Amino acid sequence: MSADALISENCQHWLDKFLLHLQVERGLSPHTIKNYQRQLTEVAKLLDLVEWSGLTPSDIKRVMADAKLSGHSARSIALRLSALRTFCQYLIAQQQLFSNPLEGIQAPKQGKPLPKQLSVDDMQQLLNSTVSSDDNDEGMLLRDIAMFELLYGCGLRLSELTGLNLADCLKDGSLKVMGKGSKQRILPLGRQAQKALNAWLKVRPAYASPYESAVFVSKRKTRISNRQVENRLNKMANEQSLSQKVSPHKLRHSFATHVLESSGDLRAVQELLGHANLSTTQVYTHLDFQHLAKVYDAAHPRAHKK
Repeated sequence: MSADALISENCQHWLDKFLLHLQVERGLSPHTIKNYQRQLTEVAKLLDLVEWSGLTPSDIKRVMADAKLSGHSARSIALRLSALRTFCQYLIAQQQLFSNPLEGIQAPKQGKPLPKQLSVDDMQQLLNSTVSSDDNDEGMLLRDIAMFELLYGCGLRLSELTGLNLADCLKDGSLKVMGKGSKQRILPLGRQAQKALNAWLKVRPAYASPYESAVFVSKRKTRISNRQVENRLNKMANEQSLSQKVSPHKLRHSFATHVLESSGDLRAVQELLGHANLSTTQVYTHLDFQHLAKVYDAAHPRAHKK
């Protein structure tokens, strides 16, 4: 019995093997692996399982019913079922299960919230800041502007930004990015993003340890953390008196929305964002419906009003 998880030794053994598989073979992030661990541990404790091989469709229905009674959202229940489904597929491959108990069981329907984005004017206001978010240090201001230009100019995830190394800034003016599942993509740098990055790289040696490979560093001269980037962005947004809260993910949403509005090229936006499935990107097609409606009304011969 594991003292931490409080589940049977057999269940813990296969859970540990699965988590190692996610880390080594699938290259998932520590955050994602921790979520899998939490979800599956809670299931094993709820069902008081001795072995995962005893998992049945009735058990899965009990898991769903318990989650609903506990007030879990449809999204939360879907995440638990997704973790279970992936784990059961692994157990089948390891010959610990002979059929998937989740076969035919559907996750509850959930509304798909639209991503929130900043307007182009708000983005201009934020990125044209002349106020340092770090004790009036000019170098730190250059760093912050470069970070936010890349988040918005390239649509980077926060972890992709903080994970950037100097070797990822390619000589042809593009950026090499390591995304989810250790999938690499090459992104073009716009004029403003390239200008901001070059300005930061010019002063970076004074702020980084000699052997530090990270593009962006903190006051400690080592790689900046996700939390520090979030704090810097919040502070700069407050200094600019923006009308809404700003987060690194909101800059990524803004990038996707603005590029799609201008180009209408969903496939290109999918590639730029590093989405494995087009369906993930399609949520952005709902954002500019009023604009599309105006285009339709103006262009379609059967839409003209008399």
